[in-house]
Amino acid sequence: MKNLFIAFILFPCVSNAQDSVSVLFIGNSYTYVNDLPSMVSNLTVSLGDELTFDSKTNGGYTFLQHSNDPLTYSKIESKPWDFVVLQGQSQEPSFPYEQVNQQTLPYALELADSVYSNRYCSQPMYFMTWGRENGDPQWDSIATFNGMNSRLRNAYLRIADSAEACVSPVGSAWRYVRDNHPGIQLYSGDGSHPSLAGSYLAACTFYSSLFRKSPEGATYTAGLDAGTAGILQEIAAITVLDSLDLWRLRPNNETAIADFSFSVSGGTVTFNNESWRGQDFSWSFGDGEVSNVGSPVHTYSIPGSYEVMLITSNECGEDTLTQLITIEPGNLNVSEMNMPLIKRQESGFKLFFQSVPQSFVLFTADGKMIRQSADQNVEQVNIDLSDQPSGVYFLLVHCEGGELHIKLAW
Repeated sequence: MKNLFIAFILFPCVSNAQDSVSVLFIGNSYTYVNDLPSMVSNLTVSLGDELTFDSKTNGGYTFLQHSNDPLTYSKIESKPWDFVVLQGQSQEPSFPYEQVNQQTLPYALELADSVYSNRYCSQPMYFMTWGRENGDPQWDSIATFNGMNSRLRNAYLRIADSAEACVSPVGSAWRYVRDNHPGIQLYSGDGSHPSLAGSYLAACTFYSSLFRKSPEGATYTAGLDAGTAGILQEIAAITVLDSLDLWRLRPNNETAIADFSFSVSGGTVTFNNESWRGQDFSWSFGDGEVSNVGSPVHTYSIPGSYEVMLITSNECGEDTLTQLITIEPGNLNVSEMNMPLIKRQESGFKLFFQSVPQSFVLFTADGKMIRQSADQNVEQVNIDLSDQPSGVYFLLVHCEGGELHIKLAW
């Protein structure tokens, strides 16, 4: 069967309800049947928005064929598109995992790279197609609609994740219609290509994906009766707008998005940078230390709670994320070196050191500093807690041989 490979370019995948976008459709017959690009444009105009588009649609083209076609790149480079929507041949993303890894994924990523090279702030948008009406009998895993549709869905999400791109979930909207409105015929007579209703559903899904708005209420129905058009508009809105994060349709999607996770071991925190399309990174660890490393490792010497801030940026903009990290007192490794003798007194504690401490800082259990002193030059240090409530305190002592972390229960 012939399918369309489509590339749309518009303002970043989640364009914050932009009113005007430019899109390049690079595809195959799934795009040129019923002239899907014009249908998306007509729908957009009827909703008061604007779509500038172009297309390159070769029957049966795969990602590989488009990646080897100079005319495809000429189209991509013809203007600074906002979105490029990329669609593979109808079966190829549904094939076995390793086959997809070798014959589909590299070329889908190559096309996405060409989009970024032409304009870094453009966004590739992958066109999640649908399973055939009765599946594809050549392989058991895709021999039914649900099996083939599921594999296509998972493959396009995986490709988009690898490309830091987004997805227009037409196949998921298709399944919703089949499950809930089986009387609406989405296929043409070959059980593969879209009927008029199928293309209209795709157009509504693309509108919601590109603008992050509902197509409900559009006066353009492509010749369908108003009742059917209304159902398809509603299903497209539900499919897209209820799962924006799943489809990677994020606000300001061209701008870097800061994100990170972390793991704590003792006082050492390992940060895993999970930012979206970041080029530069600036970390502030909450204790006065900073870093520009992508995924740094940082060690805290004092228990407490620290606000860690990551600023992720690229040429399109920047984003900031702050997370609270707590270093528990028990997590810090207390050195036995030069451990003082500690004597409790009525007003606090007296500490007897083997060597002269240089300075100390006293903290509450939640990391708040309440006292500090430098240049002690004596082997005995008095810690006055008479003005403090009962509880656990931590003393950081700088000695000639290193640092000591001492727990005091008052």
